Amino acid sequence: MHSRPLVRGVTAALAVTFSLLGGQASAAPSTAGHSALAPRVLTYDAAASAEFKAAVDRGAAIWNESVDGVELRPVTAGQRANIRILADDGWPRALPTTLGNGTVYIGRQAVDQGYDTIRISAHELGHILGLPDRKPGPCSSLMSGSSAGTACTNPYPNAAEKTEVEDNFGGALVRSAAVPPGMAIVD
Repeated sequence: MHSRPLVRGVTAALAVTFSLLGGQASAAPSTAGHSALAPRVLTYDAAASAEFKAAVDRGAAIWNESVDGVELRPVTAGQRANIRILADDGWPRALPTTLGNGTVYIGRQAVDQGYDTIRISAHELGHILGLPDRKPGPCSSLMSGSSAGTACTNPYPNAAEKTEVEDNFGGALVRSAAVPPGMAIVD
């Protein structure tokens, strides 16, 4: 969801409406020639995510649709990825090193128990984006993780989660993750 063009359009519409109602309004300042702060681009390498590659790509796309301050892109040949994504037989987990960097494991144990692969992917990427687990929690909270149960397939962050990621990446500052380097977040 990229809301900047929407805000500009609503502002202009309000100015026109106000002037038609007899008020005085000036046109919204033009943003032509000025670029909005570009999102921080993070690359991810899903080459070792095996059967979960499509779920990982969809999880990244969900974050791209949901926030403006960061963009997740697949790594290109010869490029070093910020995020490595691996499939293994354990429980899903994330090993953040710094904000926007780390390793995600899409564990088959949770998938075998019936958890949704896209929700797992989006949830684990949420850890790399600086979000902690919020357990127990409802299905409407992506970061409630497994506590929402296997029937929960919601892969979308809620408004508070989106805001927290926007705050984490606002101004494209690189900060340390809340989790000490080398410590895993196991879901």
